[in-house]
Amino acid sequence: MLLVGLVPVGLVLGFIIAQSWSVHMSWENRGSQPHIIFILVDDQGFRDVGYHGSEIKTPAIDRLAAQGVKLENYYVQPLCSPSRSQLMTGRYQIHTGLQHSIIRATQPNCLPLDNVTLPQKLKEAGYSTHMVGKWHLGFYKRGCLPTQRGFDTFFGSLLGSGDYYSHYKCEGTGMCGYDLYEGEEAAWDQDRGMYSTMMLTRKAISILANHDPNQQPLFLYLAFQAVHSPLQVPARYLERYKGIPNLTRRKYAAMVTCLDEAIHNLTMALKRYGYYDNTVIVYSSDNGGQPLAGGSNWPLRGSKATYWEGGIKAVGFVHSPLLVNKGTKCRSLVHITDWFPTLVTLAEGTLEEDLNLDGYDVWEAISEGRPSPRQDILHNIDPIYIKAKNGSWKAGYGLWNTAVQAALRVGHWKLLTGVPGYSDWVPPQTFSTQRLTNRYHNERIRWDRGKSIWLFNITADPYERVDLSQRYPHIVKKMLMRLAHYNKTAVPVRYPAKDLRSNPQFNGGVWGPWYKDEKRNKTRNT
Repeated sequence: MLLVGLVPVGLVLGFIIAQSWSVHMSWENRGSQPHIIFILVDDQGFRDVGYHGSEIKTPAIDRLAAQGVKLENYYVQPLCSPSRSQLMTGRYQIHTGLQHSIIRATQPNCLPLDNVTLPQKLKEAGYSTHMVGKWHLGFYKRGCLPTQRGFDTFFGSLLGSGDYYSHYKCEGTGMCGYDLYEGEEAAWDQDRGMYSTMMLTRKAISILANHDPNQQPLFLYLAFQAVHSPLQVPARYLERYKGIPNLTRRKYAAMVTCLDEAIHNLTMALKRYGYYDNTVIVYSSDNGGQPLAGGSNWPLRGSKATYWEGGIKAVGFVHSPLLVNKGTKCRSLVHITDWFPTLVTLAEGTLEEDLNLDGYDVWEAISEGRPSPRQDILHNIDPIYIKAKNGSWKAGYGLWNTAVQAALRVGHWKLLTGVPGYSDWVPPQTFSTQRLTNRYHNERIRWDRGKSIWLFNITADPYERVDLSQRYPHIVKKMLMRLAHYNKTAVPVRYPAKDLRSNPQFNGGVWGPWYKDEKRNKTRNT
């Protein structure tokens, strides 16, 4: 027998075959792991999709939703960073320290590094993980970047918004910079001045084309910049909405239609490259629409940045050949924190107890119509938001200071305290060229002035027109106690002051990591 380094050739060949069989079997054993495509859209209003009665045409989204499961009791957070942080960690803002506002480009702040992320858990489960689009979870140091938080690749923007063509963003006078990244470096060489929605879709399709769906499961997080302001769109989409006289609404509608076309192209690519039959597609908006920027949440109350339903009830659906009950509506309570445990479980990953998740596995509720394990949602407690002038411990029955901004849902009931935000109902701006302030004041609720606590039965009154806090004080007290209980588990707010070192002028004209741990550097130098 021939020997190779004193090892029989037969044994070597046997080892090679066994190894290749092991690799093959490892995927075969994971054959039930679906590819996961998570599409997060920015600032899409609750009404701004065809199947919610909008005048905006979204045939691709409508088709996917109709053939999947529409989530009609689905909640997110009222702003960008909060929704993204809860998607990535499965945890409420009070448990990550991000309960106030958004992560700003000039702040030394990011999603806390001690939080395990969704892509990290999927990577552990054997997935190839890719992010395309808007991050908005901080970048002040390199460890905060997407490729340091579980993604194999990243192409997109780090900030919350920017020009759709030039990818520049200003955060004040003299604080302007470039914001398009490939991995951990500025993507100057990939920039062709292409419209953001098309550029991100093309990149996502490229990832699909260059990955073998039969060799390894794929997680693609596609976080579109659209339809966040600034309102920019190629002219050919604008032409379709000549009938809308309000220019802001017309531009917004055109942007949504361009987005819909992108969803169609992505779906076709999933089929063309052999992913579709074993794929779960999740579609979600990150918060409610902003009427002043063309969005509509009608007939819901309020808008983006508020805790009224218009700020937190989102467009959402799941589309997959793997769903048991297709073509249905899920009316069970679902929250954006639920995607973490739901998707990790679908991916046959592990969920350790020390993750301290606030989300639930809601797959059976969505796919089979079973009852949701979720019975309540802490929308948020923000201890540093402006206080309600008339709020007090007395108004909160000694259980809670109603000056503090907070919102809680338990079953049918929703409680708000403090200053919930802009509270009007704003009808679609389709046929009006007047400013909002000159119209619709007939919808303003005058008796809100001086209040600091509200109670609604959302199932019976989804538009929040009848405050029941005076009629059901025992319900109010129970919910205030629940708020107080949640608040005991809260960590301190992370909202640092602006750091002038963040200025892109000090970083080659690019928004990017600027922070260096001075203590660590001193230690190294000694």
